[in-house]
Parts: sequence; structure tokens; C-alpha cells
Amino acid sequence: MQVVRQVREALRLDWLKPGDRLPTVRDMVKSCGVNANTVLKAYRELELSGLVEARQGSGTFIRAALGSAPPEAMEQLRKRLHEWVGEARASGLDNEDIDALVRTVLNDKGEQR
Repeated sequence: MQVVRQVREALRLDWLKPGDRLPTVRDMVKSCGVNANTVLKAYRELELSGLVEARQGSGTFIRAALGSAPPEAMEQLRKRLHEWVGEARASGLDNEDIDALVRTVLNDKGEQR
């Protein structure tokens, strides 16, 4: 799940683009310490969702993008979010507090409290 989530996030943030090659299963095992079968399963799930394609003897490549906003807008929002997280930490919130707060806002469905 973590490998799939990280690839999806990298696509949304425009860090990965169609045509980019993902690390080999062997490289993922070495760098992350994840079991090879786990990496294969993650790559298979990404392939079934149409985000990557496996090319025999060449590797696994990004096939589709996910981001719905221009990269410049995403970067600007990321900077503002980084500042907000800094303010939250200065107010005494830890990562779990911040995560809970963000999740409540995401689940508000446009409602403001």
C-alpha cells in the first residue's frame, strides 16, 4: 500500500511524469528493505489501475498522470501548507494532531465550523 501511495503522490505532485521509469524490483528491495513480492504486487496494482506499464526486459514505466492542477499551483499550495504546518507545530500540535485536523477538514464536504 505504501509503494502505491507514494507513486500516486509523486504523480499528483508532478514528481513523476508519463515515460519515467520506476526503480526495478531489485532496487526497491535494496533501498526500502521491502519484500520483492510486495513490490511486485504494488507494481501490478498500479498497472491494473492504468498508471504504469511493464515492458518486458525494460522495466516499469509511468503511463498516465494524476494531477488535476497545474504544477505551479500545486507548488504554491505546497509552500502555503508548509507554512501552515509550521504554525501548527509552533502552536504545540504534533504530526498526529495535524493529521487529525487535516482529515476533519477534508471530510467536512465544504462545511465550515
